[in-house]
Amino acid sequence: MLTGLDIAGDTPLHRASARLKLILLFTAAVALFLVHSPWLLAAAAIAAAGLYASTGIGLAEGVRRVRFVLFTVALVALANYVFHSLAEALAVLFRLGALVLLAAAVTATTTVSAFMDEITRLLRPLERFGFVRAADVSLAVGLVLRFVPEILARYGDIREAHRARGLRIRPLGVLVPLIILTLKDADTIAMAIDARGFRRQ
Repeated sequence: MLTGLDIAGDTPLHRASARLKLILLFTAAVALFLVHSPWLLAAAAIAAAGLYASTGIGLAEGVRRVRFVLFTVALVALANYVFHSLAEALAVLFRLGALVLLAAAVTATTTVSAFMDEITRLLRPLERFGFVRAADVSLAVGLVLRFVPEILARYGDIREAHRARGLRIRPLGVLVPLIILTLKDADTIAMAIDARGFRRQ
Protein backbone atom coordinates (compact mmCIF):
# COMPACT_ATOMS: atom_id res chain seq x y z
CA MET A 1 0.00 0.00 0.00
CA LEU A 2 1.02 3.60 -0.65
CA THR A 3 3.84 3.00 -3.09
CA GLY A 4 5.39 6.03 -4.69
CA LEU A 5 5.11 7.25 -8.26
CA ASP A 6 8.87 7.14 -8.87
CA ILE A 7 10.49 4.32 -10.81
CA ALA A 8 13.97 2.88 -10.37
CA GLY A 9 16.58 3.92 -12.90
CA ASP A 10 20.00 5.42 -13.51
CA THR A 11 19.22 8.00 -16.19
CA PRO A 12 20.60 11.55 -16.04
CA LEU A 13 17.18 12.71 -14.85
CA HIS A 14 17.25 10.15 -12.03
CA ARG A 15 20.70 11.34 -10.96
CA ALA A 16 19.79 15.04 -10.98
CA SER A 17 18.84 16.56 -7.64
CA ALA A 18 15.18 17.18 -6.83
CA ARG A 19 15.90 20.89 -6.42
CA LEU A 20 17.45 21.19 -9.87
CA LYS A 21 14.56 19.31 -11.48
CA LEU A 22 11.97 21.50 -9.78
CA ILE A 23 13.81 24.67 -10.79
CA LEU A 24 14.06 23.48 -14.40
CA LEU A 25 10.39 22.48 -14.40
CA PHE A 26 9.37 25.92 -13.16
CA THR A 27 11.62 27.59 -15.75
CA ALA A 28 10.19 25.42 -18.53
CA ALA A 29 6.64 26.25 -17.45
CA VAL A 30 7.35 29.98 -17.62
CA ALA A 31 9.03 29.61 -21.01
CA LEU A 32 6.12 27.59 -22.42
CA PHE A 33 3.64 30.30 -21.49
CA LEU A 34 5.84 32.96 -23.12
CA VAL A 35 5.81 31.08 -26.45
CA HIS A 36 2.74 31.36 -28.68
CA SER A 37 3.83 29.65 -31.89
CA PRO A 38 2.05 26.28 -32.27
CA TRP A 39 5.05 24.90 -34.17
CA LEU A 40 7.54 25.75 -31.45
CA LEU A 41 5.18 24.42 -28.81
CA ALA A 42 4.73 21.21 -30.82
CA ALA A 43 8.51 20.79 -30.87
CA ALA A 44 8.57 21.35 -27.09
CA ALA A 45 5.84 18.73 -26.61
CA ILE A 46 7.80 16.20 -28.69
CA ALA A 47 10.95 16.92 -26.67
CA ALA A 48 8.98 16.53 -23.42
CA ALA A 49 7.59 13.20 -24.63
CA GLY A 50 11.11 12.06 -25.46
CA LEU A 51 12.33 13.07 -22.00
CA TYR A 52 9.43 11.22 -20.39
CA ALA A 53 10.19 8.09 -22.43
CA SER A 54 13.88 8.31 -21.49
CA THR A 55 12.99 7.63 -17.84
CA GLY A 56 12.43 3.97 -18.80
CA ILE A 57 8.84 4.00 -17.64
CA GLY A 58 7.53 1.93 -20.55
CA LEU A 59 4.81 2.82 -23.04
CA ALA A 60 1.80 1.25 -21.28
CA GLU A 61 2.62 2.60 -17.83
CA GLY A 62 3.64 5.98 -19.22
CA VAL A 63 0.33 6.39 -21.04
CA ARG A 64 -1.66 5.14 -18.06
CA ARG A 65 -0.18 7.79 -15.79
CA VAL A 66 -0.95 10.78 -17.99
CA ARG A 67 -3.95 9.77 -20.09
CA PHE A 68 -6.61 11.35 -17.88
CA VAL A 69 -4.75 14.66 -17.58
CA LEU A 70 -4.01 14.73 -21.31
CA PHE A 71 -7.67 14.00 -22.02
CA THR A 72 -8.56 17.04 -19.91
CA VAL A 73 -5.99 19.09 -21.82
CA ALA A 74 -7.60 17.95 -25.09
CA LEU A 75 -11.01 19.14 -23.84
CA VAL A 76 -9.55 22.54 -22.95
CA ALA A 77 -7.96 22.74 -26.41
CA LEU A 78 -11.28 21.82 -28.02
CA ALA A 79 -13.01 24.63 -26.12
CA ASN A 80 -10.37 27.06 -27.39
CA TYR A 81 -11.00 25.85 -30.94
CA VAL A 82 -14.74 26.43 -30.58
CA PHE A 83 -14.48 29.86 -28.98
CA HIS A 84 -11.21 31.15 -30.47
CA SER A 85 -9.23 29.59 -33.32
CA LEU A 86 -7.40 26.49 -34.47
CA ALA A 87 -4.01 28.13 -33.84
CA GLU A 88 -4.99 28.99 -30.27
CA ALA A 89 -6.30 25.47 -29.70
CA LEU A 90 -3.07 23.89 -30.95
CA ALA A 91 -1.00 26.25 -28.82
CA VAL A 92 -2.97 25.29 -25.70
CA LEU A 93 -2.81 21.58 -26.55
CA PHE A 94 0.95 21.50 -27.09
CA ARG A 95 1.78 23.91 -24.25
CA LEU A 96 -0.20 22.09 -21.57
CA GLY A 97 0.69 18.69 -23.02
CA ALA A 98 4.40 19.49 -22.80
CA LEU A 99 3.99 20.72 -19.24
CA VAL A 100 2.13 17.56 -18.20
CA LEU A 101 4.80 15.32 -19.74
CA LEU A 102 7.64 17.28 -18.12
CA ALA A 103 5.95 17.09 -14.72
CA ALA A 104 5.36 13.36 -15.21
CA ALA A 105 9.05 12.87 -16.04
CA VAL A 106 10.09 14.69 -12.86
CA THR A 107 7.62 12.71 -10.77
CA ALA A 108 8.80 9.41 -12.25
CA THR A 109 12.43 10.12 -11.39
CA THR A 110 12.09 11.76 -7.96
CA THR A 111 11.24 10.01 -4.72
CA VAL A 112 8.48 11.32 -2.49
CA SER A 113 10.98 11.87 0.33
CA ALA A 114 13.08 14.08 -1.96
CA PHE A 115 10.01 16.16 -2.80
CA MET A 116 9.19 16.47 0.89
CA ASP A 117 12.73 17.56 1.78
CA GLU A 118 12.71 20.29 -0.87
CA ILE A 119 9.29 21.58 0.16
CA THR A 120 10.43 21.71 3.79
CA ARG A 121 13.54 23.72 2.85
CA LEU A 122 11.49 26.04 0.62
CA LEU A 123 8.91 26.83 3.31
CA ARG A 124 11.28 27.05 6.28
CA PRO A 125 11.80 30.84 5.93
CA LEU A 126 8.01 31.32 6.11
CA GLU A 127 7.89 29.11 9.18
CA ARG A 128 10.05 31.58 11.07
CA PHE A 129 7.30 34.18 10.67
CA GLY A 130 4.60 31.74 11.78
CA PHE A 131 2.84 31.55 8.39
CA VAL A 132 3.14 27.79 7.88
CA ARG A 133 4.58 24.65 9.42
CA ALA A 134 7.00 23.44 6.79
CA ALA A 135 7.09 19.83 7.97
CA ASP A 136 3.28 19.61 8.01
CA VAL A 137 2.97 20.96 4.47
CA SER A 138 5.65 18.61 3.13
CA LEU A 139 3.98 15.69 4.91
CA ALA A 140 0.63 16.59 3.31
CA VAL A 141 2.20 16.77 -0.16
CA GLY A 142 3.98 13.47 0.40
CA LEU A 143 0.75 11.77 1.43
CA VAL A 144 -1.06 13.11 -1.63
CA LEU A 145 1.67 11.80 -3.93
CA ARG A 146 1.57 8.41 -2.26
CA PHE A 147 -2.21 8.24 -2.33
CA VAL A 148 -2.46 8.83 -6.10
CA PRO A 149 -1.29 5.39 -7.27
CA GLU A 150 -3.21 3.70 -4.45
CA ILE A 151 -6.48 5.38 -5.42
CA LEU A 152 -5.94 4.54 -9.09
CA ALA A 153 -5.24 0.90 -8.18
CA ARG A 154 -8.37 0.71 -6.03
CA TYR A 155 -10.42 2.25 -8.83
CA GLY A 156 -9.16 -0.42 -11.23
CA ASP A 157 -9.90 -3.19 -8.71
CA ILE A 158 -13.47 -1.98 -8.17
CA ARG A 159 -14.12 -1.79 -11.91
CA GLU A 160 -12.74 -5.30 -12.41
CA ALA A 161 -14.93 -6.59 -9.57
CA HIS A 162 -17.98 -5.09 -11.27
CA ARG A 163 -17.04 -6.72 -14.57
CA ALA A 164 -16.41 -10.09 -12.91
CA ARG A 165 -19.93 -10.02 -11.44
CA GLY A 166 -21.45 -9.01 -14.75
CA LEU A 167 -22.60 -5.68 -13.32
CA ARG A 168 -22.91 -2.55 -15.38
CA ILE A 169 -20.18 -0.09 -14.48
CA ARG A 170 -21.79 3.13 -13.29
CA PRO A 171 -19.93 6.17 -11.93
CA LEU A 172 -21.86 6.18 -8.64
CA GLY A 173 -21.34 2.46 -8.12
CA VAL A 174 -17.58 2.91 -8.49
CA LEU A 175 -17.10 6.22 -6.71
CA VAL A 176 -19.00 5.39 -3.52
CA PRO A 177 -16.87 2.37 -2.49
CA LEU A 178 -13.74 4.18 -3.69
CA ILE A 179 -14.47 7.17 -1.46
CA ILE A 180 -15.28 4.93 1.52
CA LEU A 181 -12.05 2.93 1.16
CA THR A 182 -9.99 6.09 0.69
CA LEU A 183 -11.49 7.71 3.79
CA LYS A 184 -10.76 4.58 5.83
CA ASP A 185 -7.13 4.66 4.69
CA ALA A 186 -6.91 8.38 5.47
CA ASP A 187 -8.28 7.80 8.98
CA THR A 188 -5.79 4.99 9.62
CA ILE A 189 -2.87 7.12 8.42
CA ALA A 190 -4.01 10.10 10.52
CA MET A 191 -4.06 7.92 13.64
CA ALA A 192 -0.59 6.57 12.81
CA ILE A 193 0.75 10.11 12.38
CA ASP A 194 -0.71 11.22 15.71
CA ALA A 195 0.59 8.11 17.47
CA ARG A 196 4.12 8.80 16.28
CA GLY A 197 3.97 12.49 17.20
CA PHE A 198 4.83 13.73 13.70
CA ARG A 199 2.56 16.74 14.06
CA ARG A 200 3.54 19.32 16.61
CA GLN A 201 1.00 20.97 18.84
